[in-house]
Amino acid sequence: MKDDDAITALMLLEENSAAGQLDIAGVRADRENRGREYQWHAHYTNKTMKLIVGLGNPGPEYVSTRHNIGWNVVDAFAAKFRIPIDKHEKNAMTGQGRVAGGSVVVAKPLTFMNLSGDSLKLLVNAYTESLDELIVVYDDVDLPLGKLRIRPSGSAGTHNGMRSIVTALESEKFARLRVGIRGNDAGGRLRDYVLDEFLPEEQDAVERALERAVDALVLFVRGDLKRAMNEFNSDLDE
Repeated sequence: MKDDDAITALMLLEENSAAGQLDIAGVRADRENRGREYQWHAHYTNKTMKLIVGLGNPGPEYVSTRHNIGWNVVDAFAAKFRIPIDKHEKNAMTGQGRVAGGSVVVAKPLTFMNLSGDSLKLLVNAYTESLDELIVVYDDVDLPLGKLRIRPSGSAGTHNGMRSIVTALESEKFARLRVGIRGNDAGGRLRDYVLDEFLPEEQDAVERALERAVDALVLFVRGDLKRAMNEFNSDLDE
């Protein structure tokens, strides 16, 4: 009987050992599965929000002016991706949607150009974790009509709207897309010129600039600002 008891005890020990190994393997497999699920969730749900802000002046008298090309770009971007700009918040009109697999907020400050920073600071605090997620689109009278210039950072230059933004954010380290508005008729006082409307013969160049600006913003949303710079900073006739 003692031999039988010993054999039985040995069999139980082996069974418990096997079960223990199975439990350990099961725990390990469960941990691995949870790890994969976490990685998948982090990859697909933790993408950062991109904030695209176009500068301009509110009011029907400014809609078609050169100074409002930033607004025009944002309108064209929103129209292409069916993002309604219908929410009044943070001293701006905003809209939110999905572009290139990521979340995007588009905004048009209503503060008038020279106080753009008041709205930008509120928008940045509400929608971004870093200035890397922001791009500002605005007019540049020093660039020929239709030319684009994209930079990851830089000074405000002579643009009063950008000066306001740099002051409000206390930083120059955010992306910007400048759209050239200087036509062949440029002259006289700068303030008067930027508040002029585009001439009929300039409309084709303006439309091409809007299309290219939208394509550049798509690359920004995808996190590829460098490619946007390489593709769109070159002049069309180069």
